Amino acid sequence: MHTVSGRWQLGLTLSLTTVFLWGLLPIALKGVLLQMDAVTVTWYRFAVAAIFVFVYMAVRKRIPNFRELKGLIGILMLIAIFGLCANYVFYLFGVEKITPSSAQVMIQTAPMFMLLGGLIVFKESFNKWQWLGFSSFVVGLILFFNMRFTEIISNLDGAYTVGLFWMLLAAVTWAAYALAQKQLLNTFTSNQIMFIIYITSTLMLVPWSTPSQVISLDTLGWVLLIFCCLNTIVAYGAFAEALAHWEATRVSAILALTPLVTIMSMKVVAYFFPDYLPDEPMNALSIVGSIMVVLGSATTAVAGKKKSKIIKKSPSP
Repeated sequence: MHTVSGRWQLGLTLSLTTVFLWGLLPIALKGVLLQMDAVTVTWYRFAVAAIFVFVYMAVRKRIPNFRELKGLIGILMLIAIFGLCANYVFYLFGVEKITPSSAQVMIQTAPMFMLLGGLIVFKESFNKWQWLGFSSFVVGLILFFNMRFTEIISNLDGAYTVGLFWMLLAAVTWAAYALAQKQLLNTFTSNQIMFIIYITSTLMLVPWSTPSQVISLDTLGWVLLIFCCLNTIVAYGAFAEALAHWEATRVSAILALTPLVTIMSMKVVAYFFPDYLPDEPMNALSIVGSIMVVLGSATTAVAGKKKSKIIKKSPSP
């Protein structure tokens, strides 16, 4: 199993960077999707990221050795590639149909699936505090969408319900990618892993993308697309590097803050630019629910580490 470097301050900084950028991402993507389709946007994000990371690694002479992609390593890399590629596309399918706030709260199930995956892959177990956190997360999710119950239940093939379904699929595929990447850090650096994923995904999406759509973008569309592309490089690079320096559970706990960043950012955007995007309708229960989602996810992530710390401090028999 991969062992972290122990530089928790760097891991925390990188995790917070990811939170901030991921919090703004659905707001920018929602605007881009008004002028481009989801697959083409994803293709540009992967293509630009692949170029930047390749130049960076070429300068530092750290191009990955593709001959190591065999056996279990090759399988893990395929899981990471298909997992992240599907996550990007499914996420945008969802953002097209629901608000950025709803998208970010729903995608918060991703780190939760990652933790649940740890129960199976890493043979971990949940203690009572973790199950309490998980319960809080589920209840919070229900409360957040309380104003949408009628729409979701009465219209299962409606845009909002379908959007939530795409977000759920995006969460599952992201968890698969994250678990695979954690093990791949034993063989490759985080940048090498991301480069392989970026370049492979770019080639995979060529048949379904239409790069010429950028010709018709207005100034705002160009700004938002450039931001989304740079967001891909910095946010996922920071996340991948954070896993190299800090435990996955700690990183997941910090990532739980992302929905709050999106919700607050949407309020700011709605106030200053009311015609840009419709804001998520929220009442007191929705606010309480969003907080419970964050606290539940964070508690589930970190509660299981207390016992292990005590054991490590105990003298050897």
